[in-house]
Amino acid sequence: LGQLSLKNPAVVTAIVAKAAIKPTDTVLEIGPGTGNVTVPLLQQSKNVVAIEYDTRMVREVLKRVENTPQERKLKVIQGDAIKTRFPFFDVCVANVPYQISSALVFKLLSHRPMFRCAVMMFQEEFALRLTARPGEALYCRLSVNTQLLAKVDQLMKVGRNNFRPPPKVESRVVRIELRNPPPPVNFTEWDGMIRLLFNRKNKTLRSVLLTKSTLKLLDENIRTQRALNNNKNNNNADSMMDDDEKMSEQIIEEVVAMERWKDKRASKLDLDDFLALLAEFNKRGIHFA
Repeated sequence: LGQLSLKNPAVVTAIVAKAAIKPTDTVLEIGPGTGNVTVPLLQQSKNVVAIEYDTRMVREVLKRVENTPQERKLKVIQGDAIKTRFPFFDVCVANVPYQISSALVFKLLSHRPMFRCAVMMFQEEFALRLTARPGEALYCRLSVNTQLLAKVDQLMKVGRNNFRPPPKVESRVVRIELRNPPPPVNFTEWDGMIRLLFNRKNKTLRSVLLTKSTLKLLDENIRTQRALNNNKNNNNADSMMDDDEKMSEQIIEEVVAMERWKDKRASKLDLDDFLALLAEFNKRGIHFA
């Protein structure tokens, strides 16, 4: 999975310190590798559950604690972190391979019961996407969704020479804390809208939303919603379809003509803008899921 071993003890110490582990904590470690971070985590926590994909590394990390007081505090699950069901944990610590970065962040954002924090190392560009602001080049769907559900802090930069073998890019460590309580929004629908708008983030909302494929999708959603609300029209399907098409196009035209959204682009909107936009569409009967 392209995982790298962290060889600098000072960086390991800093990561463990940033996780602020209590003696009563269960720590979930994703990708323990040879156990350089696992050992100090075991020393500070109640126990560690580590998920490791590579069977050689599983043997390596178990061998590392053999016949020590830490041995009984470590449980290693061999498997894919994305497919493995997470156990209960208080804090997550992870050195994340690039290929699973996005999937892992989303898995943690939806994990329940809520955990206290996750301290994670990512490739630098990915880490910066998590905290990118409107108008910045790296601002994307990942930025918006992560910031909706969590508070993210950039903790430190880790140069490539701290790894064995040295990767081609720099890394960064971030702390993720879930917003508690979570925002009162249907995430599936929210993500439906965000995904759509960020497909072409530099186009105006109007030009993104008024494409044939988008109108077709929104019309289907309107019909589904009406059926769910038992407001089925007695007209035949064809005339109902025309009516719906007019409806969805008309509603979008009305919304994007409003002062707040006129000529606006997703790349420049913030969380409050997106929440208000979704609420406006919902109020008028348009749903994105």
